Amino acid sequence: MKALFSEFFGSFFLVFSGCGSMLFSTNYTEYEIGLLGISAAFGLSLLTMTFAFDHISGAHFNPAVSLGFWAAGMFKYKKLPGYILFQLFGTFSAAGVLFLIISGKGNFAFTGNFAANGYDYLSPGGYSLISVFLAEFFMTSFFLVVCLKSKLKKDSSLVAPIAIGVALVIVCLVCLPISNASINPARSSSQAIIAGGAYLSQLWLFWLAPILGAICTGFIFRKVFIENRLL
Repeated sequence: MKALFSEFFGSFFLVFSGCGSMLFSTNYTEYEIGLLGISAAFGLSLLTMTFAFDHISGAHFNPAVSLGFWAAGMFKYKKLPGYILFQLFGTFSAAGVLFLIISGKGNFAFTGNFAANGYDYLSPGGYSLISVFLAEFFMTSFFLVVCLKSKLKKDSSLVAPIAIGVALVIVCLVCLPISNASINPARSSSQAIIAGGAYLSQLWLFWLAPILGAICTGFIFRKVFIENRLL
């Protein structure tokens, strides 16, 4: 249960901090933090949660990461359902709290965009389904390689959180203008449920692309690097 609670709390904090920065700190001139600020919020929240919970659960906070570690032979299959379920509990709880907070603003008017991910006309930059799929697939792959490699170090207690946090900052800098930066099906699901409508109908892509990217990368990483002892 310690590991599952860690996944719940870390997933909650990641969405609350990252998506919260998008909801509360944009479109307000005096508090505008921009692309770099939002990317830093996502990356730093993951960095701190990895410091806190890496030794307990491995600090996945993302179904794609859990599946990628399983594909790489670094995570047991029987643990996957519990991890994914509690990651979803965490992100959905965070989204609910975010909605309660933002709806308390005096001039609140829900427009349907709740830091949700999308393609075509729901993409921040108007990117197509194919463009968004490729961005999510390859950035998930990049992110997972950093996670896998940093966890293989003999002393990863300091290296892993910093490397993983910085990697997420880079992912967000690239993907925020394209898709609002997912690479995490749990993060996408929690926001899409509240945004509803077309965002919910496009959610499938933000499960498919990150999971395919993670599993393909995990298998390749295991075959090329781990089994051949190249690391």
